[in-house]
Amino acid sequence: MSKKETCSYINHLGDRCHTHTHSSEFCYWHDPDIVKSDPDTAQKLEKHARDGGMLHGICLKNANLENLNLVKKGAQRGFDLTGADLYRANLRGAHLFNIILIRASLMKADLAHANIHCAHLQECNLLGIKFHDTKIEHIKVGKTIIQENSAKQLEAQGDHEQAIDFYEQAEEIYRNLRKTSEQQGLVMLAGPFLRKELTMRRFQEPLYSMTRLSSKIVDLFCGYGEDPLRVVLFSWALIVFSAFFYYIFGLRFGGEFQVFSMQQTLEQNVIFFFECLYYSVVTFTTLGYGDFIPVGFSRVVAALEAFTGSFTIALFVVVFVKKMTR
Repeated sequence: MSKKETCSYINHLGDRCHTHTHSSEFCYWHDPDIVKSDPDTAQKLEKHARDGGMLHGICLKNANLENLNLVKKGAQRGFDLTGADLYRANLRGAHLFNIILIRASLMKADLAHANIHCAHLQECNLLGIKFHDTKIEHIKVGKTIIQENSAKQLEAQGDHEQAIDFYEQAEEIYRNLRKTSEQQGLVMLAGPFLRKELTMRRFQEPLYSMTRLSSKIVDLFCGYGEDPLRVVLFSWALIVFSAFFYYIFGLRFGGEFQVFSMQQTLEQNVIFFFECLYYSVVTFTTLGYGDFIPVGFSRVVAALEAFTGSFTIALFVVVFVKKMTR
């Protein structure tokens, strides 16, 4: 067979498609000018895949792939459609378990009633996907999506207007994934998507605005209500930090003023630090036993710690209950 009769598509690994050419230098599946809207397109693609044909980079814009079945039974990895273009493809009712769509495009694709359990969607364009009763459990979208990466690159280049547009797209994608996860009761999947959605919204605000600052504080304290452990870590950090202030500025105990001093023995200083730690815990939880009395600047620290402690305990209860009852 002459080289002219073989598809000229070469994937990112340097492998060439050996399918016969169609009406151009590409085969039927890699030719971007062929609209694959025939009713039997799904059956043709299934046969091409199971016959070992190359699926990398195939062009399926506006393709009619309703009820497509690309499940590779008994295999560790599903069919590999890395780099495939599925823009506005009809994938209603498709069975795509464990499919690989890394660096592909599912932009505005219709995935209603489809099954994409365990799909690999890293660096895949997910903008405008129609999810309706779509099974998305255990999908892998990566730590960041392509719109988020593009926004960060543009921001680094100083193009803030274009960066905001990409952040808006990223927010829309994460919101779509979050809503779909919640509808299916996938709370462990919905939580991270909610955090990413709100993070993308924060990045759209001016850098030094109060809205962005307050959003960042909420993220640091409790991960937008999705991370109770952050509240616990913040609490311990505040308790230890305040204890150091009491250690340096002193406390009054039994009518005697106590403070860190180089004149005291190491044992005395260590014991006093743990006493300060105890007082810090009591102050944070607003128990106020009264055996220690702050003096001087320690009073300011104690007042701030008590106020922050009461607020933080209430925050932990809200976050924990929200997390456990979803």
